[in-house]
Amino acid sequence: MGLMDYLKTQFLEIIEWQDDSRDTISFRYPDQDREIKNGAQLIVRESQTAQFIYLGQFGDTFGPGKHPLTTDNIPILATLKGWKYGLHSPFKADLYYVNTRLFTGNKWGTANPIMMRDPDFGIVRARAYGTFEFKVVDVRTFLKEVAGTDDHFRLDEFADTMRSRIVSVFTDALASAKVPVLDVASRYLELGEALLPIINPVVTSKYGIEIGSFIVENVSLPAEVEQAIDKRSSMAAVGNLNDYVKFQLAESMTKGGGEAGGMAGTAAGLGAGLAMGQQMMAAMGAAQTTPTAAPTGAVPPPIPGAGGIPELLRATEVAKALGVSEADVLATLEKGELKGKKIGSTWRVTKAALDEFLKS
Repeated sequence: MGLMDYLKTQFLEIIEWQDDSRDTISFRYPDQDREIKNGAQLIVRESQTAQFIYLGQFGDTFGPGKHPLTTDNIPILATLKGWKYGLHSPFKADLYYVNTRLFTGNKWGTANPIMMRDPDFGIVRARAYGTFEFKVVDVRTFLKEVAGTDDHFRLDEFADTMRSRIVSVFTDALASAKVPVLDVASRYLELGEALLPIINPVVTSKYGIEIGSFIVENVSLPAEVEQAIDKRSSMAAVGNLNDYVKFQLAESMTKGGGEAGGMAGTAAGLGAGLAMGQQMMAAMGAAQTTPTAAPTGAVPPPIPGAGGIPELLRATEVAKALGVSEADVLATLEKGELKGKKIGSTWRVTKAALDEFLKS
């Protein structure tokens, strides 16, 4: 081997990285312990950035193009190396190529539930997952904070390193945005777009990347919260509760035979069961104005000449007849829209009150 052939094997004259993979983010050029020749040509392709590092310090950065490596165009490296009279001799430095194209289809997900403060449901736990796409926009920050000294940093390593960090940023952004759970669970696309302006400043300053799109594919909530959402949706579909109860009651009252007869029979049965209680209340009122009132604790006799027993319904019976929940009937009674009498903890509704309610 001649001297010229030997020198060619010892010095790098053309430096380029022909990336044919789709999963490499950064790559340290393998110099094989050879020095870079003064005037060597550095070739950087589209969607690539070349970064020199000398003794752990960042040197010059080169974008796409063909660059001769001389003192004139690598001033930072020349300063770091301490060449006082120009770069006239071969030199050694680490050279990293970083792929700056857009990486798509990256998955993210919460390993543990996210604690969210919701104006409607209080504090709830939610799990979420989706996809995002990113690209490197700050090469030095990315090499320092993410890739490190890895000589071949791939996409799968990025997923392992960054998944928890992305989820953490998403959690903080969601908490800052104060998006209600109902909106989170129904407007995934809009949520991702709305969170991008909050997420990107953080990931760019911390990790040197920019997220092009952040897609929320699913948000799962605890069973009790989902039931509450379903109930709220049902209430919205029903509309005005007062009108709905009136409609159901009118339907049941106008039907012949079974349901109407059932209501009447139920009312009569309940009236008979409550007759003694009503007579006791009436007798106690009469005792306050009659000198011959019965002793305290004695059960007063039935009122002579009392008329027919009024038809009364419990709230549960009204709800069953109308096909609505007892809670809906109780809410109507509490509002005073349907008149009734509360004896102890139980509501009673008379036939006359029902008629008046339907006419209102």
